[in-house]
Amino acid sequence: MTYLAAAYSIVWLLMLGYTVFLHRHQDKLEKRLAVLEETKIEK
Repeated sequence: MTYLAAAYSIVWLLMLGYTVFLHRHQDKLEKRLAVLEETKIEK
C-alpha cells in the first residue's frame, strides 16, 4: 500500500511539473508571436 501511495504521489508531481513547464513554454511562444505580429504590422 505504501508503494501505491508513493507511485500515486510521484505521478501527480510529474504531471504538475509538466504542466508548469508547458505553461512557461507557452508564455515564451506567446511573447515571440507578439513580436512577430508587431514586425508584420510595421512592414
